[in-house]
Amino acid sequence: MKLKAFCIAVSLLAVPGVAAAQSPFDSLKKAAGDASKSTVEKRVNTKLTDEGRKNQCSFKTGTAELAPGCDAKLKKLTNALVDAKKQLVAAGVKSYKFEVSGHTDSTGDAAKNKSLSEQRAETIVKELVARGIPRGEITAVGYGSERPLVKPDNTEAKRAQNRRYELQVRL
Repeated sequence: MKLKAFCIAVSLLAVPGVAAAQSPFDSLKKAAGDASKSTVEKRVNTKLTDEGRKNQCSFKTGTAELAPGCDAKLKKLTNALVDAKKQLVAAGVKSYKFEVSGHTDSTGDAAKNKSLSEQRAETIVKELVARGIPRGEITAVGYGSERPLVKPDNTEAKRAQNRRYELQVRL
């Protein structure tokens, strides 16, 4: 009987010790994984930002209709997303969304600009989905003139810089 009680007491003491010994390792492993994901996220977003800036499609004034000549640019954007997906998967990232954000200059009605930026972002999303990006992996967001690249946008050149879309990954 004493031996059985002794074994139970030892096993009860050992279990918390084992759990405590694993806990710091697990937290270090998680921290390393989080840091790795953060590094991958930054690298992917830098590449997507660069590709988005190089491959801007124009829209017909005041609409979400693409102007002619965007096919090659959209193909490059699709390839950038496919490459980004490969990097994310290789880094063990399983949960992510690509975000296409639409932006306008500061001229005109703010509510209309926000709506137009959402429609333009959705147009780009539809084009990317048509080229093979799964719809469940990509979303459209409109910011209107809330996040300008240049301030003030008091010249045509500056306003043109603010009329854009951007690509990012969100983990």
